[in-house]
Amino acid sequence: MNKSAAQGDTTDTRTVATKTTAVEQGVTTGRRTLSAHQRTIVAITFFSMFFGAGNLIFPPYVGALAGNASLGALVGFIISAVSLPVLAVVAVSKAGGFANMAGRVSRIFAVVLAVAIILTIGPLFAIPRGASTSYEMMVAPFVGADNHVVAQLIYSAVFFILSFIVAQHPEKLSKVLGKVMGPILLIMIAILVIVCFFIHHPAFSAPTGDFKAHQFVTGFLNGYQTMDMLAGAYFGIVISANIGAFGVKNEKKNHHEVAFTGCLAGIMLAVVYGALGFVGAVSGSLFPISPDETGATVLTNLAKSAFGPVGIVFIGIIFVVACFNCCTGLLSTVSSFFHEQFPTVFGKKVSYRAWSVLFTVVAFIISNAGLSLIIQLAAPILEALYPIAIVLVILTLLHKKFTSHYPRIYFWSVLFTTIVSLCSCILAFVHMAGGSIPPLEHVMSIIPGYGMSLEWILPAFVGAVIGFDLSMFHRNWKRDEEDPHVVAAREAKKQAALDSLMQSGRVIRDGSDEDDETDTGNETDEEAAKDEGVDAPDTSQTPDTGGAADTADTADTTATTK
Repeated sequence: MNKSAAQGDTTDTRTVATKTTAVEQGVTTGRRTLSAHQRTIVAITFFSMFFGAGNLIFPPYVGALAGNASLGALVGFIISAVSLPVLAVVAVSKAGGFANMAGRVSRIFAVVLAVAIILTIGPLFAIPRGASTSYEMMVAPFVGADNHVVAQLIYSAVFFILSFIVAQHPEKLSKVLGKVMGPILLIMIAILVIVCFFIHHPAFSAPTGDFKAHQFVTGFLNGYQTMDMLAGAYFGIVISANIGAFGVKNEKKNHHEVAFTGCLAGIMLAVVYGALGFVGAVSGSLFPISPDETGATVLTNLAKSAFGPVGIVFIGIIFVVACFNCCTGLLSTVSSFFHEQFPTVFGKKVSYRAWSVLFTVVAFIISNAGLSLIIQLAAPILEALYPIAIVLVILTLLHKKFTSHYPRIYFWSVLFTTIVSLCSCILAFVHMAGGSIPPLEHVMSIIPGYGMSLEWILPAFVGAVIGFDLSMFHRNWKRDEEDPHVVAAREAKKQAALDSLMQSGRVIRDGSDEDDETDTGNETDEEAAKDEGVDAPDTSQTPDTGGAADTADTADTTATTK
């Protein structure tokens, strides 16, 4: 009995050890996937990183100005502010990273574009805009004009210090954003939307401002201001780290979870944008705004009507939470990117913390320049970068079944898109400064879609056609070069030419004046080889029978004399 019991204990121990080993292997190899609860947390984290100042400002703004045409405008907005970011996440996951995706154009282009996007969504525009917007909504209404500068400095300092602290552990953002800050934000937005259903309001007003015509296109272009497509290309870095912290270590499984949770975050964004668009339409019917105002004014007007003076605080808290979540996610993403791409600068190692300190300080300085200036400067940059990113994402999504077979499409399509987008950006900054460039404006006006900032579509298509044709030409040329019949014919022709040269050389060497004729024969070989289009025989490696005959004859003559 004791022996059997001992054997039983040993068997159980081995079973437990085997199960433990299997679990450990599952964690290390990444065979397991996220549970439903974990996916929800990661999706909320993803949503929180996306949802910042622009995401709060522009949907209500679209609803207020579009009025009774809000549906078409919001559909356009959601396509550019939700569908494109989600497609960017999926495309980057499929390509194995943004560097691989953009590297199909060229390696230098991939680095330049990556740095431009990262700086735009990071310390130069998106992060400062988040801090400045939250200040305008939460603190500015309660501060006098005389104390405005000092108050903004103090608020920005506290905001960025807290954001910096949380961003020091990017792999643990899901614990802060996914479990705490994100749910708080969603609950507060839900309260605001529910209140709107109980507010009596007149019929939605007619479209005004830029939304008087082309509501869909105008809404689409307003979606650029969220910067989510550009951010989506890099948020995968941080989200992947958080998924890995849950135990999904296998690279393929990890990328799959990034794409899946990105789609879940996209669904959440679409629902929230639709709700905020409705809030904006209600607010616009009660308190019409001018096109010069922002979505912040739309939300403030409604909150005052619904909650009284407390409404300003309520809206301010929503903005602070949303902007803090987004800025922290962006700071983590930007610092992670630069730490991976540039671990050393001028031969010295630069840590993740050093990069995050640098970007925090830069964003702090720019945030105090004012919200309106930041938005004004960001618009031309976004209209230059977005078309390039859109074309790259579309080509990547078609890579497996189409563009991988015609790789030159990447270069030419992106090249034409980049040229046109940069020209539009230059013109926008020149107009902002009060100047003009008539020749360039004339050329750009010829391109269809110029007045609606869609002038990049036709050049991108033309570049794709050129890339397709060049890929087909290269493929056919390579196929001819490798065709067995063509190769055999070419080799036969070369061999025939070489045989002819060798025969010609023997005839000359049989002449009476051997030295002169041998030299002449060698010259004839080289010239004839050039004429025949083949390589001349290598005399350094081929035995020279003529030279051997000369040596033998000389030896015989010497022996006879002696």
